[in-house]
Amino acid sequence: MAELANVSPGTVDRIIHKRGQVAQENVDKVNAIIEKYGYKRNILASNLALNKKFRFAVFLPKYESIEYWKSQITGIEKAAVEFGKFGVVLEFFFYDFNITSFKEAVNKVLNFECEGLLFAPIFYEESVRFLNEYEKKDIPVVMIDSNISSDEEHAYVGQDAFQSGYLAGRLISFAVNNERQVLIFKIAREIESTSVYLQRIDGFYSFFKDHNELTNFKFSEVTIKDSGIDQLSLEMFAGINSVFVPNSRAYIVARFLEQNNIKGVRIIGYDLLKDNIEYLNKGIIDFLINQRPEEQGYMAVNHLYKKLVLQEKVESSHYIPLEIILKENYFPARK
Repeated sequence: MAELANVSPGTVDRIIHKRGQVAQENVDKVNAIIEKYGYKRNILASNLALNKKFRFAVFLPKYESIEYWKSQITGIEKAAVEFGKFGVVLEFFFYDFNITSFKEAVNKVLNFECEGLLFAPIFYEESVRFLNEYEKKDIPVVMIDSNISSDEEHAYVGQDAFQSGYLAGRLISFAVNNERQVLIFKIAREIESTSVYLQRIDGFYSFFKDHNELTNFKFSEVTIKDSGIDQLSLEMFAGINSVFVPNSRAYIVARFLEQNNIKGVRIIGYDLLKDNIEYLNKGIIDFLINQRPEEQGYMAVNHLYKKLVLQEKVESSHYIPLEIILKENYFPARK
């Protein structure tokens, strides 16, 4: 390129990297050659030559005893290995499922110098405040699991929560001719008022609002805490035909129905947890909507890698397909 433009290689380097003073005549000549021959800077080679590091902060709830978050970490670590050779380095910040722990971790994340942030916003209001504060750092953020609003739009990898609830409503309605009593069973932690949880329920009800010909459906709700699962009672399921569990705890309802020999109740829940799969294969859980958590974790790191390392233009939202799992199409069931 320098030979074609009749300038020094140093001049070409300054023009490509837009540094230093260069005569406009030489800038025009080099740019014309770049346009003619379609030159593209090899960003990866430049980064490797400079031994450049890209630090990404990963801000998630603790995962040791929770299968769903373990799968997220598996995907994140897979991406870390794959992109580590190109200078990507991950720093993990974990918080317990309580506000005090979250706020302590927030301070650490705000003080950590990095190029990108991967964040799972479990606490809604506190997460909005954190994001509004983090935006002052002008650092790209990609969220997983739950997509929440703040002063600025951030990237998101995960399912459309509203649409997944809408899908659950459609699954409940299939092949039903007579009156149907539907129970929305909310088995929640103290903090479980996240947008993803509420959007699923909103989407579920919206399906039936949009299909007002389905007049034979009646709805009720029950809410218990994780610590109160021994509070399940036969009265809760009296006359119930279908149960929608808007999170990964469908197995708790399925186990109770099995222990009390209650049959003929359609159950719809989320996530391919070991216990959920057990009751799916037994035919007690009818449908599971799979969120592909491992894929979410991988794609979130991949988003930051493309944006920051490769300097590519990437879509702000990557929606994971809504995958409906029955015992007939869950692979291990064939063994």
